[in-house]
Amino acid sequence: MDFYDEIGKMALGSRLRRLSDLLTEEASQIYSLYAIDMQPKWFPVFYVLSRGEERTITEIAQEIGHTHPSVSQIVREMAKKGYVKEKKGKKDGRKNYITLSAAGEAIGIKIQDQYKDVGAAVDTAMKTTQYDLWKGIAEWEFLLEQKSLLRRVQEEKKQRESTEVQIIDYQPKHAAAFRKLNEEWITTYFKMEAADYKALDHPKEYILQKGGYILMAVYNDEPVGTCALIKMEDGGYELAKMAVSPEARGKNIGWLLGNAIIEKARSIGAHRLYLESNTILKPAINLYHKLGFKKITGPPSPYERANIQMELILD
Repeated sequence: MDFYDEIGKMALGSRLRRLSDLLTEEASQIYSLYAIDMQPKWFPVFYVLSRGEERTITEIAQEIGHTHPSVSQIVREMAKKGYVKEKKGKKDGRKNYITLSAAGEAIGIKIQDQYKDVGAAVDTAMKTTQYDLWKGIAEWEFLLEQKSLLRRVQEEKKQRESTEVQIIDYQPKHAAAFRKLNEEWITTYFKMEAADYKALDHPKEYILQKGGYILMAVYNDEPVGTCALIKMEDGGYELAKMAVSPEARGKNIGWLLGNAIIEKARSIGAHRLYLESNTILKPAINLYHKLGFKKITGPPSPYERANIQMELILD
């Protein structure tokens, strides 16, 4: 137990498995105490069939929460022991139904005293504990049905890594990264166009000197994302050239860049942000909606790939 106290919650699965192994070993001894020849892993299948209804393997698996192959293996083992039998269904001859054999039904009668004693023993044990294990297990199963442990860990990982991302102003040394990041995502889905080359080859002249701004996302001292504000003739600003390295996705970088560029726009007195995108980029469109952008019908775009226009009013 010192090991589990030391490693803590990271070993939740291992500790539960240890408890499960302990209870399974004791269950084997309890079956022997009552002279019942049964493996603990058979019990859920046995109990379902002991109700007297014929069931398919699929139905049994769904009811006890096991996989179809697992139930099939248990049924084969029980059949070998002579406790179950298979037969064709009366209504649907294409399906095989499982029922208890005469030997299995005899076990069902014999095991009733064991049920009473085990139930009473567990109740007595639970009354001596501070926490109700049975309710705790049910609560955990409910929580994991709502959101898996994997998903929860992924979210914590994303949150932790996002705190290590820095959003900084563009510097001349970022020129190559600015171009590479954008070219990488554009060529993944579309093709480079004339307007792309203008902005990516000459960011100083095309964006910065015209009153625009560029932000860079840096993770572990490496540029992993970027986003630009391009001043428009009507006085608004276009949110453009947002790109995140594929190797750095899952760190909330798009969200961090989007919020940072919006704050930059507010700080310079911008009243409206405009953007163009393509509806096949569903994660990007979802991000823009989360940032507050709404779909609009704007002027013709210089980009062939643009099929959606959005804006955010900052007033």
